[in-house]
Amino acid sequence: MSKKPTASELDGVQYRKAKLWQIILYACNGLVGMSVYSLINLASYSASIGYGVTTIAIGYILTCTRILDGVTDPLLAFVYDRVNTRFGKLRVLLIAGYLVEALGLLCMFVLFSSKGFGWIAFTLFYIVYVIGYTITNMTAQTIPAIMSNDPRQRPTIGVWTTAFNYLVPMIMMMVLNMVLLPRFGGEYNQSFLSAACMVCLVMAALGTVLVCIGVTEFDRPEYFAGLKKKEPLKLKDMAEVLAHNRPLQCYIASNASDKIAQQTASQAVITTLLFGIVIGNMGISTLLTVISMIPSILFAAVGAKYAGKHGSRKAIVTWTWISMGISLITLGFFIIIDTSQIAVMMSPAMILYVLLTLAQNGSNMCITTANTSFMADTIDYELDRSGRYVPAVVTGTYSLIDKIITAFSATVAAGAVAILGYTTTMPQPGETCTSAIFWVTMAVKFGLPVFGWICTLVAMRFCGLDKEEMVNVQKRIAEKKEQARHQVIMENLQ
Repeated sequence: MSKKPTASELDGVQYRKAKLWQIILYACNGLVGMSVYSLINLASYSASIGYGVTTIAIGYILTCTRILDGVTDPLLAFVYDRVNTRFGKLRVLLIAGYLVEALGLLCMFVLFSSKGFGWIAFTLFYIVYVIGYTITNMTAQTIPAIMSNDPRQRPTIGVWTTAFNYLVPMIMMMVLNMVLLPRFGGEYNQSFLSAACMVCLVMAALGTVLVCIGVTEFDRPEYFAGLKKKEPLKLKDMAEVLAHNRPLQCYIASNASDKIAQQTASQAVITTLLFGIVIGNMGISTLLTVISMIPSILFAAVGAKYAGKHGSRKAIVTWTWISMGISLITLGFFIIIDTSQIAVMMSPAMILYVLLTLAQNGSNMCITTANTSFMADTIDYELDRSGRYVPAVVTGTYSLIDKIITAFSATVAAGAVAILGYTTTMPQPGETCTSAIFWVTMAVKFGLPVFGWICTLVAMRFCGLDKEEMVNVQKRIAEKKEQARHQVIMENLQ
């Protein structure tokens, strides 16, 4: 039996590839990000219990720091560009970022909490956390493009990343709420918050060590070299990337519109409207989260294989159409049935809704996997276009706009419930499902995501970075690198 040709043989490009164990260890970044994510979800409790901050003030603080988080992302590019030590770039930044965010979280949850400090101290500690998180997260986002430029392997990195990002918060939620919380009387108090902080930071430390081991081979100067003489990064370089990198522009329009729609739909108040009032059973939400875990990861593997075969751009378009179709079918399902029947265990309505939700979550997971590899493609496109290898500039520019846009997801959700008359109170499970509640819930839960997916399809029509073009990009990069190497040799001979 003849050996199956590799991607390098098929495309005529000598691709750079990572070993499977390196990909898995890199994906352990999910231990870092998602452990901290599980802890930072308790920040409002820490603010209230430990610092006496009012509920309204907490909302303002978290929204403003979310925007600050977006602003610090592109600024990291200047740090990233200048860090070059004998211990590498990636590992130094990952460890430094973890230490900074750990300091901020320890101060916020343990060292100064319930010690008589007020909102100013809480805000300062939160800002320290944001700075550390930015260093860690933005550095991690540049790694897939560095580890591999093989179009068939890049989606695999996305699968492992998605799997960890999905599993870790589920596990942490069970550890915190089912194991830790009962040990402290079953309520959110200072002792619980301190213990939760220590558990999450230990898990994040473990993840940081594993990621550093996984990226050691790639944390060398040659992996960060551009195609022309390196010059110090300037602010105008970031504006130039945004103005002229068309795939990045399309990716921002596509992903940011999807994320604000999905984050708005996943807000707690919208979840209460859907499951607590329209369906009438909040427990269904938890049930769906648990049973969709494994199928969603399997869907991600299918999506990765499709993206590896057809390219990231086509994968995004294909799965976007599928997600939109499933969402519209689910909307029609809600319109024609008695929604209270979904709450009846093992009823036909419940079974059908579970199947539709599984299909929706799986399709969305495929889009996420394709997006991960597409971001790496935009970084290589920039290297081919400008001759400079600036992964932190590309990811930071995207993240700035993305976080500013998605920072308003809570505001959109609050506006939706305010339309229903919830101006001084919040929706509660068991309330009567009126026609207004039903249609507002449908508009936010299904209408907004469909609008986001339409934006994705429009944006991708203007993006020419398909599979064939990515092969050409890699060929041109390889040729330019060989020309640059030959020129250096000639200059040394002279």
